[in-house]
Amino acid sequence: MSEYAPTMRDARIDVAAVFSAVGRRLPRIIIITLLVLAAAFLVLMMMPRLYESSASILVEPRSNVYARAANEQAPSSTAGDASVVSSQIELIKSRDTLLGVIDKLDLRSKPEFNGSQSGFSPLGVIMQLIGRSSTPVSVDERVMTTLYDRMTVIQERDSRIISILVRSTDPQLAADIANAVAAAHVARRAQLSLADTAEASEWLNQEIDRLRIAVRDAESKVAQYRVDNDLFVGTNNTTLLDQQLSTLTTQITSAQERKNTAQSRAAVIRGLLERGQPIESIADARNSTVIQQLSQEKARLQGQLAQLSATLLSNHPTVRALNAQIAELDTRINQEGYRVAAALEAEAQVEADLEASMQSDLARFKQTASTATQDTVALDSLQREAKAQRDLLESYLLRYNEASSRVDSNSTLPDVRVVTEAVPSVIPAFPKTALILAGIGIVTFSVQFGAVVFGELMSGRALRPIEPYYAAAQQPVPVVTQPIRAAAPPEPVEEPVQTGVAYDEAAAENDHEAASVAEPEPVDQTAVASANARNLLRDLAERRAEREAARAAVATSSEEEAAEVATMRPKTQQVTGIVRYSDLAADLVLGKTHLLLLADHGSAEPGRRMADALVADALGKGLSVVLIDAGSGYVGENPGLSDLSLNRAGFGDVVQKSTDQSYAEVAWGQGETIERSSTKPSTLVEALGDIYEVVLVLTGKVGGRSTLPIFADLGGRVVLVTAEDEDIDSADSVRRQLIDAGLPRVEISAVDDAVAA
Repeated sequence: MSEYAPTMRDARIDVAAVFSAVGRRLPRIIIITLLVLAAAFLVLMMMPRLYESSASILVEPRSNVYARAANEQAPSSTAGDASVVSSQIELIKSRDTLLGVIDKLDLRSKPEFNGSQSGFSPLGVIMQLIGRSSTPVSVDERVMTTLYDRMTVIQERDSRIISILVRSTDPQLAADIANAVAAAHVARRAQLSLADTAEASEWLNQEIDRLRIAVRDAESKVAQYRVDNDLFVGTNNTTLLDQQLSTLTTQITSAQERKNTAQSRAAVIRGLLERGQPIESIADARNSTVIQQLSQEKARLQGQLAQLSATLLSNHPTVRALNAQIAELDTRINQEGYRVAAALEAEAQVEADLEASMQSDLARFKQTASTATQDTVALDSLQREAKAQRDLLESYLLRYNEASSRVDSNSTLPDVRVVTEAVPSVIPAFPKTALILAGIGIVTFSVQFGAVVFGELMSGRALRPIEPYYAAAQQPVPVVTQPIRAAAPPEPVEEPVQTGVAYDEAAAENDHEAASVAEPEPVDQTAVASANARNLLRDLAERRAEREAARAAVATSSEEEAAEVATMRPKTQQVTGIVRYSDLAADLVLGKTHLLLLADHGSAEPGRRMADALVADALGKGLSVVLIDAGSGYVGENPGLSDLSLNRAGFGDVVQKSTDQSYAEVAWGQGETIERSSTKPSTLVEALGDIYEVVLVLTGKVGGRSTLPIFADLGGRVVLVTAEDEDIDSADSVRRQLIDAGLPRVEISAVDDAVAA
């Protein structure tokens, strides 16, 4: 059956009838509720009172600067707080911890825990009657099971605090158990830390004994290797061979410097003598005793010559004698200068011979050092091994001394501590009488109320039928007696309608039967439908004119005149094939219509305007909407449906967001036409129907270029959108042609109705 079949009738719940039925049964509901509450109160009064006490433990690394070793760093909080606290909770609930508490408080002698206070057990009697008695359980097991049931260990939210909650019939006992469990866990954590330290001390002691032997052997190997290879060490931890090489190299350098200095000084003296220049300014010449005496004698003679030259001529025998003596002195000074230069050259030769001797010694030492260097490599390896063993021994000795001093019970700080001790409670924690009674009362009342409502709904007494929006179409259509405006003759459809929709005979038959007249006199169905459609459009125009006249009348006349104008509106009948915009929008919002195919009748594109109005209404109700342009033919810049049909774009490329980002849309695209043989457009519409709540498809003007046949098989609702100024007869004729072509149902809607709404 189609969703638009006129035989469908919906129903609604009559709330008044439901509450009336509940009101009739209200005394019984109240009485039953009070009886249940009374029974629950008696049961609660007979139940033992349990008191709850709580102790809190803080889990955090603890350290003290005075108790910490010198090289030990302060512990830091780790990121895995949840796992650390969970581990502590499991340790608190462990059997070893609880056994210590049981021994300390002697819980085995408490009737509440050893099972002697359990009393009569119906389940035990039944098990004995069927021959399956319970297995005997030891006292420890009973006490442990009871303690598990009465104790709750939880982590406080977003913290490292662990709360230990214990319930007991004795408030003081509940507080004692909570404090005992907390203290036992702290003591156990301290014992575990001490045990770790003791085990580490024992291991360090064994390693130290082993390392002492290893260090002694390694150092003995180093000393023996030095003796075997003559690798004796002198001052500054340097071998004798290295010291000799260093000293010899220094001497060779000094000899080279002295040789070069002597050669340079001799060359300078010889150069001055060869150029005939005086050599008295040279330090070596001044140091010569002979040159000093000759220079003094020359200076004396030059003084006499200067005195005599003032009174005697240059050819005077005395003057000439003095010049000859001075020349002789110069010759002797030069000769002495050559002897000084020869002495310097001899000194340079001595230094050269000394250098050659030391160079030969250096070569011999180098040859010896090459062998010693290879031996030093092995020696260094032995020294490194001995040093590593010695350093490890020293570190282990330091750790062992520190660990040995921390094996006492008071030398360590556990990573947990008690921050809140439990105190006896004065208010019972169980049962919560008021809360339990309130819950039982609410549940009892709700169950009875639900049973009454369910019974009314199942019997059908609370259901009322609802007439669909097209119910008026099934009633007799009165013959139009008032004059109808003359209309232009119907224009033929420009192009033949092509559709591939399978013809639904049942839907078409219902559509024609809805337009039949109940009066005995036969009526022309086409004329009646056309007349009623024209009446609908005329009513829209008249209502718009009346609203404008009413607004004008309110501004110029009294309220009574405006009311009189409003009462002049003629009443109209809803006819087959005509759907109002309000009904169409309501079907979309309520989910009765999911896929809507809008076909244009005329060239003014009324479908686009109606689609915009429908999109606005759907978005206003919070629905997700997609608008698909499959008929405008407007070529745009973005890829669209035409590109998808021509395999120029993918499915994800054609779906875009609207300008205001409020709904999705699929444009026409960049192609001139949509390939009708392609199945991608219909596949896209089906896929979008699974994603969006409202799918609107614009198929364009009805004709040969219409894309309505492409989407007709999807089962959508087909609406032929027309404008007020278009011929209604032509629209009705097109609607009937579409139905005759195979569409199961086609409706006509006016875009002006959407504007008015």
